[in-house]
Order: sequence, then C-alpha cells, then structure tokens
Amino acid sequence: MKILTYQRDGSRRLGFMLDDTFIDPLDSGGDPKLFADSIAFIRGGEEALMAARALLSSALRHPIADIRLLSPMIPTTILCSGSNYRAHNAEKANAPLSGQEPEFFVKTGDCVIGPEEPILHDPILTRKLDCETELAVVIGKPGRHISVEDAPAHIFGYTIVNDVTARDRQVRQNAQGFTWYELGRGKAFDSSAPMGPVIVTADEFGDPQDVMLRTRINGELRQQSSTADMIWSCADLIHFFSINFTLRPGMVILTGTPAGTAWSSDTELGGNWHPAPGLVAATRYCEPGDVVESEIEKIGILRNPVAAA
Repeated sequence: MKILTYQRDGSRRLGFMLDDTFIDPLDSGGDPKLFADSIAFIRGGEEALMAARALLSSALRHPIADIRLLSPMIPTTILCSGSNYRAHNAEKANAPLSGQEPEFFVKTGDCVIGPEEPILHDPILTRKLDCETELAVVIGKPGRHISVEDAPAHIFGYTIVNDVTARDRQVRQNAQGFTWYELGRGKAFDSSAPMGPVIVTADEFGDPQDVMLRTRINGELRQQSSTADMIWSCADLIHFFSINFTLRPGMVILTGTPAGTAWSSDTELGGNWHPAPGLVAATRYCEPGDVVESEIEKIGILRNPVAAA
C-alpha cells in the first residue's frame, strides 16, 4: 500500500495511491479517527490497514496528476544515522568514530518539505549545500530497547528523505588536521529534509537491505548503490535508537547515504572521490536553479528544485 498526503482546500488530506490514481478515504465514508492524517493512520495499526484495504476496491478514484503532493507525513522526530555506507566512509574525511558506531543526530518536523518544494540555498548559513538520498524507516509500533530480531515488527513502512547538509557547518578541522563533525547546524535547518513522494508499507516493500538508491542532480547520476552496502541494517538502527528513545508511531529513522555526494570531490574538506561506473563526479555544491532527484526502488522519485532563500 502506498500512502500519500495532498493539498485540498488549504489543508493536508490523506490518500492511497493506485498506479496513476488515488483515493481519499474520507470521501468514501472512512472513519475520521483512522484517516484524519497519515500519523493517525499509522497509529491506527492493523485496524486502519484493514479499513483501508476494504476501501481500495470500491472507492472513487481520482487522477494523481490533478493534485499537489505534500510530504507524506510530518514526523514527530527524525532520528538520523550518519556514516552508514561502506563506500561513503571510504570517500570522505573521517572522524575517529566513523564506521565504528552510527553517527547520531536529529532533525525535526520543521526541516520537512514535500515533493517539488524548494530546497533553500541560504549563503549566510552555508556556501556548501549538499544532498544525500536516504532510505527512511517509518515506525509503526511503539517500543523501547527493541532487539534486532524484533525490530521488523515495529516498522510501518518506508519513504525517501533527502538529508540536505551544510557541509561547511558540518565538517570541522583544526590546524593539526583533526576532523570532527558539528551535526547540529550542519544538518538541521529549514528545508533540510525533503520527504516523499509516498510511504510504502513494509509488507509491500519487502527486504529493505536489497533495494537500489540513486541521486541525480540536473540529470547527472551522482549516487547509485544498493542498501546492501549499509554497515548497520534498518533493524540494527531500530535497536540502536531505541536504547535512547521509546520509538513511537510517527517517528522516522534515516539510514545514511552511499558514495557520490559533492563532499567526495571537495578536497578542502577531506573528500576523496572514487570513480564508479555511470557516476558523474560533482564539480561544485548545489546552487539555485539545480534540480535534485532522489530515487529509491519500490518507492519512486522525490524531486526538489534548489532556490535562493
């Protein structure tokens, strides 16, 4: 099942995608408690899923082309894991713990934008605006200290998030060449978490460690990798983050990005680009007028322009 949110009469409405059409469950007599929005639907658990399935075969369908898609949800919390792809670790300046444990940082719902919304280029904040396509895990069942074995039962589904990053805020170095990361201002700011276009439920998505991920900027293929290159699996990360937080429906976990970011070509910040078949090395960071496409197999393409703040 593919869950979307769209704009209608100035408000956010829940919908379910069916090829190039969608249904609005409230138009077909769906329970407002279950279908008020995507978070309510996720919290509704199996009852909500069963109610949605009952509507899919008979509800009135509308063309997707007639609506404006919004971010499929506004997460309560976005828990993020950096340095989680082997190839990405090999191409960048590494802090002492890189690749030894997940780099833990947080984004908020204030960072989220939807498909086609602009990523803001603010030169006062950063002159090195970079993009990272990431598989995002949507939590559906609450839990704390969740074991790796039990982690899949807590997953509602998956979506795409572009972890937009201010590299000159993130990567810090001293005169002796020591590198450390500032994962506050470098990661969390307006428009730094484009999300969408849909959430795909876990049963339809299948194995999250066996899907392809791609990033294109102005049509150039910058990133291409299988999620099999993750150091820590989705289940590992659920276990890891649940040590700190009770994971709740509506939370999202970002799982890292593969090689090919603009950082990899930035020798000033320790980048070490490794050529790979089909990939184009970045010659600069993102600027107004660029178009970023984040693609993950089984989910679709999240497209966002870059615009001056």
